[in-house]
Amino acid sequence: MSPANFGMVMATGIVSLAAHMLGHEKSAHGLFLLNNLLFAALCVLTVLRALRHTRVFLADLSDHLRGPGFFTTVAACAVLATQYMVLLDDSHIGMLLWAAALVMWFVFTYVIFTVLTVKRDKPSLDRGINGGWLLAVVATQSIAVSSILLGATSQQPYRLELNFLALSMWLWGGMLYIWLMSLIFYRYTYFRLEPDDLTPPYWINMGAMAISTLAGSLLIEHSADAPYLSTLRPFIKGFTVFYWAAGTWWIPMLLILGVWRYVYRRFPLRYDPLYWGAVFPLGMYAACTWHLNLAMEFELLARLPAVFFTLASVAWVLAFVGLLRKIARRG
Repeated sequence: MSPANFGMVMATGIVSLAAHMLGHEKSAHGLFLLNNLLFAALCVLTVLRALRHTRVFLADLSDHLRGPGFFTTVAACAVLATQYMVLLDDSHIGMLLWAAALVMWFVFTYVIFTVLTVKRDKPSLDRGINGGWLLAVVATQSIAVSSILLGATSQQPYRLELNFLALSMWLWGGMLYIWLMSLIFYRYTYFRLEPDDLTPPYWINMGAMAISTLAGSLLIEHSADAPYLSTLRPFIKGFTVFYWAAGTWWIPMLLILGVWRYVYRRFPLRYDPLYWGAVFPLGMYAACTWHLNLAMEFELLARLPAVFFTLASVAWVLAFVGLLRKIARRG
């Protein structure tokens, strides 16, 4: 069982939220119900795996490629919290899921990065890093997003504190992206890249910037909830557009590399839990562009959310069918 399996909850959740933004309420609530089932099933399986295969479970935490997959648990919990707050207006369950995500973020961030720092045997850069490392950025920004939404339903002074936490997480996520993307881009350009090296989580290159854009847009929209956010509006607006532009730059690049991998190098296309890491960025790009239009009062980007929501929906269906087929074959 891959630690990144919670990526399907992330992907299902953001496609559901994007459907809600675009007015597809039946799809949004249907995916929300399914997401609760997926989340519960994965929680049970993860606990069973930790109890029955403790040594392997702990080994994953110290693995350079598998360890960052645990951050999908944080992001999945925060995305589900956001669904409860947005779709059901339920801040109580949303707060419980947000608190669980915050605790897991703290534990995984400092345990994983500490272990990877002090371990003696380490892989070379080309074998030890991929786009999955940016799940740490996604997890951080998911805390920012859920904190903003929770703060909007909270009384003072908790509203101020939650917005300050969101702002801090948003800034930290941006700094972490710069650190990690420098290493990933260096690995891209100075080491041999084989088709099996180009795993689907490389789409998180774009997805991490998309969720950063979403968090920034929500900070702008809720800047009236905290005086310090009002004074920082020009700064937040500038960096939010910067995040969106950086994420947009990655889309053609990732498509070209996808053609190189599957068409030119004929890499087989079969289901892998990591493919949810490609569905999530598409849905997140639709959601973040929708909120960017709202926060910045743009009109020129109005058609993009619907286009990327359609692409995300198709990708989600293909990934879900692949999951069902794999389960059926194993059965």
